[in-house]
Amino acid sequence: MPFINRPCLTFSFIAFMALFTAGIQADFKAGASKVDITPAQYPVRVNGSFTERSASQSTDKLFAKALALDDGRQQIILCVVDSCMVPRTLIDRAKSDVSKATGIPMSQMMVSATHTHSAPSAMGCLGSRVDPRYAAMLPDRIARSMVNAVNRLQPARIGWAQIEDWKHTFNRRWIRRPDKVFNDPFGQNNVRAHMHPGHENPDTTGPSGPVDPELSVMALQTMDGEPLAVFANYSMHYFGSPLLSADYYGRFSEHIATQMNAGADFVAIMSQGTSGDLMWMDYGVPRENINYEGYAEEMANLTTGLVKGIVWHKTAPLRTAQHSLSLAYRIPGPGRLAWAEQEVEKMGNRLPRSQPEIYAKESLYLHERQQTELILQALRIGDLGITAIPNEVFAITGLKLKRQSPLTNMFNISLANGAEGYIPPPEQHALGGYTTWAARTAGLEINAEPRIVESLLKLLEEASDRPRRALKEIHGPYAQSVQNSNPIAYWRLEEMSMPVAHEMTGR
Repeated sequence: MPFINRPCLTFSFIAFMALFTAGIQADFKAGASKVDITPAQYPVRVNGSFTERSASQSTDKLFAKALALDDGRQQIILCVVDSCMVPRTLIDRAKSDVSKATGIPMSQMMVSATHTHSAPSAMGCLGSRVDPRYAAMLPDRIARSMVNAVNRLQPARIGWAQIEDWKHTFNRRWIRRPDKVFNDPFGQNNVRAHMHPGHENPDTTGPSGPVDPELSVMALQTMDGEPLAVFANYSMHYFGSPLLSADYYGRFSEHIATQMNAGADFVAIMSQGTSGDLMWMDYGVPRENINYEGYAEEMANLTTGLVKGIVWHKTAPLRTAQHSLSLAYRIPGPGRLAWAEQEVEKMGNRLPRSQPEIYAKESLYLHERQQTELILQALRIGDLGITAIPNEVFAITGLKLKRQSPLTNMFNISLANGAEGYIPPPEQHALGGYTTWAARTAGLEINAEPRIVESLLKLLEEASDRPRRALKEIHGPYAQSVQNSNPIAYWRLEEMSMPVAHEMTGR
């Protein structure tokens, strides 16, 4: 009988079992769920406008839709809610319940809002109050959707893709002529950038920033090839729909399910990108006759086309990174504070009816709060990177993140893990306008945007274990043509941030 080295045999067996176990753990799993969050009782308050509205019925259903992903070592949950905005307090309550039920850390969960402007008020903003009855029931519904997704985890394949879609989003914040500046709600004559100026308005000179045209898709299917879920991302603010409604996000999801001939458990999601200054209207041309049904169908057509060309993966490493960032509010000075107190006193107990009344009340909120804390996240799913930002984010900010991200497949989710208002890049504050007016909807310090961008890039580096990419100039045929024409001066205006525009001829 040959001699057997028992320690060596034992070690080999352990090594084999470790490799075998690792192979099992490496199997990728996914689960999807949606839970109805349509209110059961009416009327309900509706935010998303300057003044409060009320709804007594629902045009279509609202949902909290969740995906759970598991790479054998870590689990991630992504949840998108048919709501204008969901505050961090409600989101954290839902995450805490999910963590207790599943053992998944809260830092590995992302909850965002679609930004439909036709949903019940989950938080107060501008002239609208929170609907307390609806806000009380929402965290449990969100948590239920997330837990259901975890309970439905099954072996799955995953893939992602993106295209540039320039047809469905445009800059909505246009610069006014110097002789057509108007007053802000505080009485200052400083509004150079007007949101929604109207089509072909002669008082404007052009859009105030670029567009992020990328339509991004992450898709999941069972090991038998059956559609499991589609998670899309596009930077367009919202379309506009009757009360109550999920807006185009809901109809998009229905079209996707129909076009893919998906089963009853299939979940399709459209998440909000960086659309703080974007909308579906092109104000540089005459108005088009389009409704949100047609818009949703066109977006669904593009998305299903993308899914058909996806390369499927049986594994996708998961990793998350999270950071808390403290930021100050732009609190009112003594003069504005005195004005605000006087305006609010005159209002008494009634709701604000005008922009000055709304912003007087908002000034007192900022004075009381002084500062806030944001939760920022970066997630890695295979070679796909995702940032989660609790703000309404300008398109140029999304482009900064995409062009510098260590992961070239990339999308950004706005209004995620909270709702802390617009974050205009510092140079946009000089143009004024609604998205800069100090309130809970746009009250963070002027340097909030660059601080958030830097934090997110660090988180992407941590999640990907790779350095960020350097910004590079793009010398396309148009740029080459201009340079070949020997111009007296040439500003490419390719800079991603203030304050200097570089002249390229060197003269």
